[in-house]
Amino acid sequence: MAPVRRLVLDVLKPHDPELLDFTQQLAGVGGVEGVNATLIEHDQEVQNVKLTFEGASLSLDEIQETVEAIGATVHSVDQVALGEYLVENRPTPQD
Repeated sequence: MAPVRRLVLDVLKPHDPELLDFTQQLAGVGGVEGVNATLIEHDQEVQNVKLTFEGASLSLDEIQETVEAIGATVHSVDQVALGEYLVENRPTPQD
């Protein structure tokens, strides 16, 4: 099976831990070479965050377990890239 190289997740997290601490914990997951966290929405109780992970061989299960251990929830897997190298999205006429 081809290795997972990129995962984009929609996550709902509590305010604590702060986004920097939350992201640092996720960066320590095995196989993660880089992670980007973008705050999408902030309300009184929770934050909606877009997480982009890249690495040579990512484990969705391990990432999801870590997200949940920190007290957050994965709402959806919004993008997956697999294979020998990353293929970037290209504009098409319907875009």
